[in-house]
Amino acid sequence: MIVAMNKEETMLLGFEIVAYAGDARSKLLLALKAMKKGEFTKAEALMQEADECLGDAHNSQTRMLQDEAAGDGADIGFIMVHAQDHLMTALLLKDLMQSFMELYRRTDK
Repeated sequence: MIVAMNKEETMLLGFEIVAYAGDARSKLLLALKAMKKGEFTKAEALMQEADECLGDAHNSQTRMLQDEAAGDGADIGFIMVHAQDHLMTALLLKDLMQSFMELYRRTDK
């Protein structure tokens, strides 16, 4: 039997998602700086690290989705909304960084 998360557990999960997404965002912005310097190996490593952070954030998010799907929805507060915002913007940034990598590599030749 799955027990729905209480408000405090939901809040902590939200903070967890914010932390993972924030780490990913920081690594992606460092990757952009590396790309600008032509340091593509470093940029790729940072992008991989960011992807791992995003995977951790996604795993945290999935726990909530599974509870919801099982009919045990949690009390969602502003912290969780904030967490989802952080996660989505980090995911968008990841997509942009992949495109930037292609562009910087083309102009580096």
